[in-house]
Amino acid sequence: MAHTSEYFPDGTPVSEWFYDTSVPTLAEMGAPYSITEYGALDDGRIHTREIQTAIDTAAQNGGGVIIVPPGTYLSGALYFKQGVNLYVERGATLKGSDNLVDYDLTETRCEGETCLYYSALINADGLDGFTISGPGTIDGNGLRSWQAFWLRRRWNPQCTNKDEQRPRLVYLSHCRNVLFAGITLQNSHFWTTHLYRCSRVKYLDCRIYSPAKPVPAPSTDAIDLDVCTDVLVKNCYLEVNDDSVVLKGGRGPWADTLPENGMNERILVEDCRYGFCHGCLTCGSDSVHNRNVVIRRLHIDHARNLLWLKMRPDTPQHYEYITMEDVTGHVAAFLNIKPWTQFYDLKDRKDIPLSYADHITMRNCTCTCDEAFAVENNPAQYQLEHFAFENLHLTAAQAAICPLPAEVYTYTNCTVETPETI
Repeated sequence: MAHTSEYFPDGTPVSEWFYDTSVPTLAEMGAPYSITEYGALDDGRIHTREIQTAIDTAAQNGGGVIIVPPGTYLSGALYFKQGVNLYVERGATLKGSDNLVDYDLTETRCEGETCLYYSALINADGLDGFTISGPGTIDGNGLRSWQAFWLRRRWNPQCTNKDEQRPRLVYLSHCRNVLFAGITLQNSHFWTTHLYRCSRVKYLDCRIYSPAKPVPAPSTDAIDLDVCTDVLVKNCYLEVNDDSVVLKGGRGPWADTLPENGMNERILVEDCRYGFCHGCLTCGSDSVHNRNVVIRRLHIDHARNLLWLKMRPDTPQHYEYITMEDVTGHVAAFLNIKPWTQFYDLKDRKDIPLSYADHITMRNCTCTCDEAFAVENNPAQYQLEHFAFENLHLTAAQAAICPLPAEVYTYTNCTVETPETI
């Protein structure tokens, strides 16, 4: 039975699953397998084989928990199996190799497509029940990758993430009942956590970080949800040099017809604090359909965009039933809706596919902004309907009035102060 008055924006009840924030104890996660018992050492050398042996042994014995004890342990790509969890103790760091050869080439998901790409540091596929927890740290060790990316961008400004290959920190596919609890995830080479076709996923009390300076960590999104359902992000701190929570699901002129693509649905982010990021909630740039998303009770130290709807002219997109409420802090743009043309490619399609954004609600927010509404109305590419702004109290340098047609949105008890009105 749902809690009173708790519903997703389209009226779907919020299930009891979202209210269970319990975290299993170390003893409850199964028999312990310390990586040091299998030869992993805090000695600056790569110990992929030793750590993988611990994982494989635990799986062969019916499951258990891999324990990373205090110290720093270097590894390349690791592959978790059914029944095997990961616990990183206080004072412990599982650190990824900064050498690309330590990550396997595999068929995976990247930038809205299934392709041959590099594995992540932590990989899992098809698991039912997988916990990554503990007060320690998983560190991608991405500095060399960031430096190489920016050097290549100077040589080739059109360089994509696929061109300058970099491993993700965590990649989970076709998994359910996943829990990240108490863990610090930082310094990923590329996306920090990428979940593809996963369901019933919780992030509880996590810290996800990558730097914006002195060397910006490019495309180190905190949480990439790619065709996922039932996701809770609660009591987390997110500070990354790209988007914090970003919804993906496919890219290309026929993306909505391909079976590997699809919708993100029933996403709840609450009671979180954001440091610097490009977008607090970003739909795109590889999105097809996002529905029933709630972001609430959020404090932002600084972000470029609170809600960012990237409208790709080469991809049919639908963003619907999204609510952002009870937000405080500073953002450069409170709402950003514009065409997104990075690496634009219509392929063999002659027309521009029409996209949609509707039933978007932003309410009970008190924010300072550089620009309140960075919005471009472009009916030839996308249709905007049923935007509601309620109890907004914004202080902005510009754009006091939303530039959408009057029939598209409603204002209720909203104030936007600019230098002219203060």
